[in-house]
Amino acid sequence: MSYLKSLRRCGACIATWGIVLCFLALPAVVFAQDELIIISPHPEGIEAEFGKNFEKWYEEQTGRTVKTDWRDVGGTSSNYRFIESEFKRVPEGINIDIFFGGGTDNYLRLSNNGWLHAYKLPEAQLEQMTQSFQGIPLYDAEHRWYGAALSSFGIMYNEQLREMLQLPKASAWQDLGDLALLGRIGAADPRESGSAHMVYEIILQTLGWEEGFSLLTKIGANVRGFSAGANAIPTDVVAGQAIYGLAIDFYAYGQIAVVGADKIKYIVPADGTVITADPIAILKGAPNLPVAQKFLEFVLSEDAQKLWMLRDTDPEGPEWKGGLNRASVLPALYDELGERCIVPNPFSTAGNLFLYNSDTGSTRWDIVNGLFGVLIIDSHKDLVNAWKAIQKCKDPAKRDAAIAALTKMPITEEEAMEMAVSAWKDPTVRNEKRKEWGQFAKDKFKEARDLAK
Repeated sequence: MSYLKSLRRCGACIATWGIVLCFLALPAVVFAQDELIIISPHPEGIEAEFGKNFEKWYEEQTGRTVKTDWRDVGGTSSNYRFIESEFKRVPEGINIDIFFGGGTDNYLRLSNNGWLHAYKLPEAQLEQMTQSFQGIPLYDAEHRWYGAALSSFGIMYNEQLREMLQLPKASAWQDLGDLALLGRIGAADPRESGSAHMVYEIILQTLGWEEGFSLLTKIGANVRGFSAGANAIPTDVVAGQAIYGLAIDFYAYGQIAVVGADKIKYIVPADGTVITADPIAILKGAPNLPVAQKFLEFVLSEDAQKLWMLRDTDPEGPEWKGGLNRASVLPALYDELGERCIVPNPFSTAGNLFLYNSDTGSTRWDIVNGLFGVLIIDSHKDLVNAWKAIQKCKDPAKRDAAIAALTKMPITEEEAMEMAVSAWKDPTVRNEKRKEWGQFAKDKFKEARDLAK
């Protein structure tokens, strides 16, 4: 019995030490000392490059380790709505440190609502930046947000398929309203995508309210289908599911880097060239404020700005295949990098720029999305059917009358701006207007079909 007991005891010891030895053999789990929580619509490549490079830079600067926690609820507009709803629920802070990416208009709205935490960068960094460019702010005068990169918006197209199908070239926004392009255009829903919204707002400001919405209606009729995110458009163009696409520059440049500039083209339309900031900001009540401040310093540093616009083969560039293909906000960096830079210098295009009004765009953001959503996306089937009827019409006078009916608007620009700052904030009013506009759309599309007969 004593032998059996000893054997059992030895067996228990062996099992216990086996567990201990196995545990010791496991790789060590390293817990970062600090954390940074970021909400961002940026694609994986940007998150990967800025995440790992910041973590390395932060340790060099502070002697502490940090882990970046990236979150996204689905595009700029969706992220903004999430931030807005969370601040209305918890006004003192929403347990997120940084909002990174999206158009300037969203950051103006966040500033006006008091949801951003001001942080003035060190003077040495501010001296490298310009506060505005061609009337467009590149960072907030009160230091509540900073442009982290610059963006242009334009038309991407599949040149091989365009030539094969003998479709017209597109060098201006107006060209996308051609009846010959029915079903050939890719575009995104502005209620989900901030970059899609910017394209539509640029068209409105370039052409004016009536003519701008007229063109947006024609473009909408030519759209094959509206995606939730603008990042789907370039891949659709490359795959040939759309011949033309409304695109932000770096999505287009990324695809061109992969398949070649002979196959895919990207142009900034001559009738509406706008360079805007793609900002970053610290959110009010940031739980990791000192780390968030360091992240802003990193993102606006020369080393981080080089990640935007150097090749993936450059020793100072990103490791992400194809590169990030974005424009820096530091003007002097373009001359310093010279031919190493893979994106055009936006500061050299000053003479061709359209003066975009950020205040107007910010004020009417929601109501423009509401109108576009009801009149074009939610009514897309009826819109396309009316457009097909117009395409078949051979009588020029009837066709013009039908297009005039098709592109009518239910409210003027003045009415829209007035509603944007008052009544549109009431959910009851919004629902009533959407219903009213929905019926307006059905009636005008029927009228357009009848006129085209």
